[in-house]
Parts: sequence; C-alpha cells; structure tokens
Amino acid sequence: MTAERTTARRGGPGSTRRFLRDLAVIVVVALLASFLIRTFLVRSFFIPSASMEPTLLGEPGHHDRILVDELVPRLVPIRRGDVVVFTDPGGWLGGEQTASATPSTPVAEAADALLSLVGLSTRDSDDHLVKRVIGLPGDHVACCDPLGRVTVDGAPLDEPYTRLPAGTRLESRVPFDVVVRPGDLWVMGDNRWDSADSRYHQGSAEHGGVPTRDVVGRASVVSWPVDRWRWIDDYPATFAGVPSSSR
Repeated sequence: MTAERTTARRGGPGSTRRFLRDLAVIVVVALLASFLIRTFLVRSFFIPSASMEPTLLGEPGHHDRILVDELVPRLVPIRRGDVVVFTDPGGWLGGEQTASATPSTPVAEAADALLSLVGLSTRDSDDHLVKRVIGLPGDHVACCDPLGRVTVDGAPLDEPYTRLPAGTRLESRVPFDVVVRPGDLWVMGDNRWDSADSRYHQGSAEHGGVPTRDVVGRASVVSWPVDRWRWIDDYPATFAGVPSSSR
C-alpha cells in the first residue's frame, strides 16, 4: 500500500503522457482561438500620418495604435461617422507623408511576431489608410456652405472632431460636389487641411470613392500608448440631421 501511494504521488509514465496530451490540446486551442480572432474579429493597426489628428495621433514619435473591428462591414453595416481602415484603392499612399509600421530592432521584430499570432501585429499597416466616413453610397456630399461646412444631402454637418488652421472656418480648402457611387464611400481625414483623402482623388476611376470591398474594418479603440486608451467616437449627433430617406 505504501509503494502504491508513493507511485501515485510521484506519478508515472501514464500521468506524464496525460500532461503532455493536455498541454498539446491547450496549445492547439489557443492557436485556433488566436487564428479566429485574427481572421474574423479584431486586428491592430499603426497610425502612419497626421491626417486623422486630433482623433488619432500620427506625428513622429507619437503614433497611436488602434484595434479594428472586422465585423464591419462583413456583418455590421458601415455608418456615417465611422473611422475605417481600408487598403489603398490606388495611388492614395503616395499622397501622404507616412511613417513605417515595420519594427526597427530585433527585439521589436520578435515582439511583433508574437503579437501577430493573436492579430495584434501592425506589420501590414504600411499598405492601409484610415479615414472617417462622411458619405455612403448615393449620398450627395458637398463643401462648402456659406458657413464653411460640409453638407450631406443638403444637411450641414457640425463636426467637432476636425482640426482646421487658425483663422479659417472652411472644413475643406478643396471644393467638391459629388454623388457617392454605388458600392463606394466618401472618406475624409479629421485633419482637414492635411489629409489626401477622397477630395484629392476625384479624378480617379472611383471619382474619390473608396470601394466598400476595400474596407478592413472599423477602428474602435486606441490601444496604445496607455495614456491614449479610449473608444473612437463615431459622432452620431453630427449626422442626425441627414434626411432619413438617404440612410
């Protein structure tokens, strides 16, 4: 009896095999969960330029990182005011001064490789842009009205999230008056006088629009640095005055 108790306390070949089996199951489940999160739920991106300030910082040495909800637009529709991440529709990245998201040291490379397992790497940020959705397919977007505001289907927008140069009230120095094509979005940076967005690509094949199919997801949270943690507001009150018939 004493020998049996000693063997039970110490464990034997069977208990070792069970431990290794359980460990393998845990690792497989963790990797599968990470893959599903990475593929279907959330990704992390690096803000490469100042075009979305003050909402998202992209100045040298002050680059926010954001978490992006990939259920938008796969399962959840895009709304006016959403801040979205999208792949370059063609030639947009050449119009902005951007910083690279590629880690520059071996330690940073190793950390980024680990983060990539759970969808929190920013490795592919260099190929993406982030802007705010102003117009949906079929919307008539224009600027500027007599008070310098953007209008959507004739409704003026009061946009508390934008940055304008001192001494001006114009929400855009580039005039525009377009109807957003089916399947496209009209997007603008919050830093209105320093953003190469839909306004600057009106001569493209999409006439400035971003195809919805190019949208990766909606930016929902500033995740880094710690003192910048916050939800990213879509300002529904700003677009509440847009006629319901156009929603």
